Amino acid sequence: MTNIPRALAVSLLSSAFLLTAAAAFAQSTTAPPTTATRPTAPEQNSLPNASAPPASTTQTTGQSPSDPKVREMNQAEKDKVDRQGK
Repeated sequence: MTNIPRALAVSLLSSAFLLTAAAAFAQSTTAPPTTATRPTAPEQNSLPNASAPPASTTQTTGQSPSDPKVREMNQAEKDKVDRQGK
């Protein structure tokens, strides 16, 4: 029965020692040198795709026409919102 408290005490003391040693080592390290080279000009020159069509608000996104019943329900909800508000 006395081995468990002793093992616990040893493990706590050793972890406290290791933590303080690691903290001391972390504080003693120096900052890395600031001699990195920076690019002076952008290495990527992005141009718009000349073969792409211009942006359009009338171009569809591939959505198929909705069912007449769905359109009717949507219109009814829009009318309800216009009359009563949200």
